[in-house]
Amino acid sequence: MKNLFLKMKEKLTGRFGPEEESEAIEQDEYVEVGPEVAEEGKAKIIVRPFSIEDFEDIKPILDSLREGYTIALVNIKPLKEKDLIELKRAINKLKKTTEAIEGDIAGFGEDYIVVTPSFASIHREKSMEEIKESGSASSGREMSSAARTEF
Repeated sequence: MKNLFLKMKEKLTGRFGPEEESEAIEQDEYVEVGPEVAEEGKAKIIVRPFSIEDFEDIKPILDSLREGYTIALVNIKPLKEKDLIELKRAINKLKKTTEAIEGDIAGFGEDYIVVTPSFASIHREKSMEEIKESGSASSGREMSSAARTEF
């Protein structure tokens, strides 16, 4: 068996000159390929945090969402503590833009809103309190916090 491989090597080596042989060997070697890197600053999808302190702070959020590659995590707490009317106005503007781009918007806890473009959706699940409330006879009970933050 060893002789067979030696004969094959001699025949192959005889066909190629010394330079051609090294090129043939180099072709058989593995080439290490690094992970593909997108253009700098041009990731496919960006999850970006935002904070709203004034109504004007929603403009960069809206611009990012219109580009179509940003999932926005919006902290509404500063504006909520400052002016509830402005907060409602800002949320309505976010909702209208989200509908226009066919995205999704939902409350996340008490102080955050998640806004996604059309390629992503937000998973919603009924909480145990909502299930109990819908099954109870008294409809005057207060809604759960999850139901209040749902947009």
